[in-house]
Amino acid sequence: MQATAIILAAGLGTRMKSSLPKTLHRLAGRSMLGHLLASCAPVFDRIVVVLGPDMEAVRLAAQPHVCVVQEERLGTAHAAMQAMEHFGTGQVAVLYADNPLIRTATLRRLLESCTPGSLSLLAFRPSDPAKYGRVITNDGGLVERIVEYADASAAERGIDLCNAGVLCGGSADMQGWLKAVRNDNAKAEYYLTDVVALAHAAGRPVRAVEAPADELAGVNARGELAKAEAVLQGWMRDAAMEAGVTMVDPSSVFLCHDTRLAADVTIEPNVFFGPGVTVAGNVTIRAFSHIEGATIGSGSIIGPFARLRPGAVLDQDVHVGNFVEIKASHLSTGVKANHLSYIGDATVGSKTNIGAGTITCNYDGTNKHRTTIGANVFVGSDVALVAPVSVGDGAILAAGSVITDDVAQDALALARGRQVQKPGRAIEMRVAAKAAKAAKKEHI
Repeated sequence: MQATAIILAAGLGTRMKSSLPKTLHRLAGRSMLGHLLASCAPVFDRIVVVLGPDMEAVRLAAQPHVCVVQEERLGTAHAAMQAMEHFGTGQVAVLYADNPLIRTATLRRLLESCTPGSLSLLAFRPSDPAKYGRVITNDGGLVERIVEYADASAAERGIDLCNAGVLCGGSADMQGWLKAVRNDNAKAEYYLTDVVALAHAAGRPVRAVEAPADELAGVNARGELAKAEAVLQGWMRDAAMEAGVTMVDPSSVFLCHDTRLAADVTIEPNVFFGPGVTVAGNVTIRAFSHIEGATIGSGSIIGPFARLRPGAVLDQDVHVGNFVEIKASHLSTGVKANHLSYIGDATVGSKTNIGAGTITCNYDGTNKHRTTIGANVFVGSDVALVAPVSVGDGAILAAGSVITDDVAQDALALARGRQVQKPGRAIEMRVAAKAAKAAKKEHI
């Protein structure tokens, strides 16, 4: 039978103090909703996202999954009820989009624990239980009820097993329990947690599936978002190092959810990866480099203080040095650009050397234009290539040149004003300057 995940994403997230819906705030380059969708996809046959009214951005982020709208925010059980027509006939799990770090393995354990006629919930033991609802179990380990902190006795508050809010049961059972939830509470809302008491009262076994606290902590404010980011970064760094990546100072390296690092990559401190980065083996990324949307070939050396922007494709053994920026460009095998250069919208042939201060002038104020540089070209320091322009294989571009016309293969191109020298003129200028200064003082 099919398993269905119902993800509640209708909350406004007022504690975020943001115009952006809470579930769209990002962790490692992906929205919180996106992380939970990715964890659910391998486990559930159907995913349904419950939105609030006027949350088109969340609907777009949830594609291609089914979305339903909770027109009135009357509580979590009420939100889940909006999706009942999509429950199907198998198991139904109700999750929260602001619990973005639940892992696929945990969701599998949740489903496996939920036998026909039973209810399962996720629980955790945080280092500080604070005001979480407590999970009360009997001698056999089955859950009897959830006690909210405000209603708990001193003894119950001493229990460290806490409710994460995620429930899983059979479709027919879940529908019946949700319909039976009442709103006779201070907020007049329908709470999903009441399903636990209803299941227990019906004599159904209720099981708590424990998971690490890091997976189940909710994100409702900016500080909690930062804590979740730290947890996720730790997981990704550990996974990368286990796969053969060296990180000199792991805590200073920031990865994206889709960063792909091969074995024998070495990453120095303070390196940031944005979305869409793939790095082949035996690459060294030196300190303070920023990389996004780039592909880096084996044996390359990046940085320090380098920036690779989207569309940067580096073949094998490419050197991109300090204060060099590459954007929407293809650097072939063995290219070196070691100092203070900008290469944008360009193709650079193999074993070409880009001198310090080189700029491809790719933007004319309206349109972007492309620069093509052949193989084995020597580009001297402080050269500006005004695109569109092409340089043939083996050419030499003299330092300080402004290249506006195509350069033929094996040609030497010089495009700078002729130097003029006036012997002794420096002495005359200094004498004149001192005299003018003295005259000015006398006038004052």
